[in-house]
Amino acid sequence: MWSVVDDAERAQWNFVPFETVGPLRFGMSIEEVVTSMDAQGFTSTHSSMTRPHGALVQKAGLRSKDAPQYEEAITAYVRKSGELAAVAVDALCGPQVSIDELRLVGRVPSELTERLLGYAKDRGMAPMVSVEGDAISEELGLLVRAQRAGDILLSRAFFVANFQDWAYTVHNCVPADEWDVR
Repeated sequence: MWSVVDDAERAQWNFVPFETVGPLRFGMSIEEVVTSMDAQGFTSTHSSMTRPHGALVQKAGLRSKDAPQYEEAITAYVRKSGELAAVAVDALCGPQVSIDELRLVGRVPSELTERLLGYAKDRGMAPMVSVEGDAISEELGLLVRAQRAGDILLSRAFFVANFQDWAYTVHNCVPADEWDVR
């Protein structure tokens, strides 16, 4: 029930702020997301969000083709305009996503927070921590949350596209469905 995929067994993706998370490009349609992820060995379910959040109205849950139905590795959030606007990567079974070799998924949150804040500071960005104690970067479009794996916590990454036309901060972009993941 709380199995965690080893880093060596995870797909290895790169993150380019406001542009891509692995093969997912912000601005893609949900159909393009599903096609792209199918080519990567993922299957999907997509639907309208039960609780729309601002401009976010649809989501696609993506899992490895051989994974149980409940094990979503990635959640893609789509705007009213039909464009991919946010991506959440599961701490337990999602791909490993890195920025400049800094691994963001499945890490000890306190250690990653320290490294991410240092990464931001070294690049002249404002290092920030959210009110929940999560590392956040407006300049990167990234929020790293803690997700349970039994008695331990691991990092779950939430990435957003350019959000200035529909939200004030990265924190404002996070839908209730995402906050429900513990």
